[in-house]
Amino acid sequence: MDVRHLELLRELEARGSVSAVARATHRTVSAVSQQLRTAHRAFGIQLVEPDGRGIRLTDAGRLLAAGGAHVQTAMAQVQADWDAYRHDPGGPVSVLAFPSAAGLLFPALAAGARGRGIELSLSDVDPAEKDFASLSNDVDIAIAHSLAGPRPVGTGAMEVVELMAEPLDIAMAADHPLANRRRLRADDVKDAAWIGVPRGYPFDTVMTSIAQKAGEPLAIEQRLHDNRVIEALVASSDRLAVLPRLTTPSGTGVVLREITDVPARRFLSAVMRPDRARRLAVRNVLDLVIECVRGVQSASDARAASER
Repeated sequence: MDVRHLELLRELEARGSVSAVARATHRTVSAVSQQLRTAHRAFGIQLVEPDGRGIRLTDAGRLLAAGGAHVQTAMAQVQADWDAYRHDPGGPVSVLAFPSAAGLLFPALAAGARGRGIELSLSDVDPAEKDFASLSNDVDIAIAHSLAGPRPVGTGAMEVVELMAEPLDIAMAADHPLANRRRLRADDVKDAAWIGVPRGYPFDTVMTSIAQKAGEPLAIEQRLHDNRVIEALVASSDRLAVLPRLTTPSGTGVVLREITDVPARRFLSAVMRPDRARRLAVRNVLDLVIECVRGVQSASDARAASER
């Protein structure tokens, strides 16, 4: 049994197509196809089958792909144990995060990694929740968000570490008439003009819930992607928006107020392939992420206590 065949099948299951495997492993499509044919001959059973214009794993292929995942994870654990034995916690680590989490975490990660011999590679993207699982195939740690719970959609085969449940608040200018209230209800904000996000984005779900609770649609004047742009527009107008409590920076001229009668929070999690999660350098960076999040939560709790 050739471990390379198991790893190939694991990559095909994770990435969904021969061309995606070829791109990820820096091989040609023909080379990957040839290796699949070699694996088929070696195991003596059909491992893939046609699926529209592409292929998919058979039951036998999925069984062997799961074996490939176990092998890769075991090898990564042995490497981690060896690194610990040699007192070598460094090496390259790639981290992906959506923009507001990147702004919160990346400065602390960059500072912490420098003292640990870690070569940090950072990237910020703003994908839909369903895309975090596929993105996690190409980075060591993906910082993901989800409204439903700590485990984003499609991450069943991944290792997921819950970081925090972040409240989503109503944002407004500091001189807005509602700014003197600590808590709001849907009826308090239903008649306001809003800056929204594209339909289907997590914050739009909160706004939809507000509209349903109030019994009438909200007046959404603009739909924008970038929280920093939304903050600037809210700070200079009487418009409202939904923004995250902990990852919205202070000093922007925006105040945040809790909405109490609709579900309004998102979960932040670290998503990793099990083999990547075993690497000692990756665990060290994850520790930095957790330390940073705890610091942010403690500061938020202290501010809330001082405002009571």
